[in-house]
Amino acid sequence: MTIYVGNISYRATADDLSEVFAEYGTVKRVSLPMDRETGRMRGFAFVELEEEIQEDSAISELDGAEWMGRQLKVNKAKPREAASA
Repeated sequence: MTIYVGNISYRATADDLSEVFAEYGTVKRVSLPMDRETGRMRGFAFVELEEEIQEDSAISELDGAEWMGRQLKVNKAKPREAASA
């Protein structure tokens, strides 16, 4: 499972997110999508932990929590929808 983390500060780094989520388990992957045109972070991230129970715990604890001056939106990531032609 992958966790979606929304409304994050544009100052946040992958290391910052790894540090926060490491409190809940072993972080396997952190992805901070960048805007292709501006090169700036898009304000959301995806985090993957070692075990699903750790991810569930992180979601329940961090959803709505304030971090870097922003209220986080944390939930299970939905599968990416195919782009319509």
